Amino acid sequence: MKGLSVIVPAYNEEGAIVETLRDIGRILSGAGIPHEILVVDDCSTDGTVARIMEAGGPEALGARLLRHEENRGYGASIKTASRSASYDVLCITDSDGTYPNARIPDLYRLMEGRDMVVGARVGKNVHIPLLRRAPKAFINALASYVAARRIPDLNSGLRVFTKELFDRFFSLYPDGFSLTSTITLAALTNGYRVKYEKIDYFKREG
Repeated sequence: MKGLSVIVPAYNEEGAIVETLRDIGRILSGAGIPHEILVVDDCSTDGTVARIMEAGGPEALGARLLRHEENRGYGASIKTASRSASYDVLCITDSDGTYPNARIPDLYRLMEGRDMVVGARVGKNVHIPLLRRAPKAFINALASYVAARRIPDLNSGLRVFTKELFDRFFSLYPDGFSLTSTITLAALTNGYRVKYEKIDYFKREG
């Protein structure tokens, strides 16, 4: 079915989860994009789920809540949601306010004729901790060498891609944070059409 399934992994994000879900719903409804929001609670130990319930429950926030009974990891959360996705295009974003979710409609529109559009954190306002910058640059350079193509942001957590692409390499994805790196290299080394779009990246909430 044509439309966008937005996947929001959440682990101990009580400070931002409700506002994040509200923002995504408002943005996509305003853009007229058929969509659903799948939030995956990865066995949070704080008040993440309580905040959702206090806001009227996931339905009141325009979302579906999926829950892990034990903490399984970021990648596992995305895989869980992908199995329940209704639409032909998937989007992933974080629940902590770091990514500019207002750009999701732009990334979705850029999918025309493409298999994946990645929000590259190279915009004017990018808040990446100093200790992470050198390792990130090295990993991007190494991945670019492997893929024989410049990769400005290997593991951005704001991206849009076809469900067909995601499902093809499903068995390769780890349960941890490197799922994003894996799908990037899998797509580029197998001839999929990938575009990078500059985005900002903000200091996390909570």
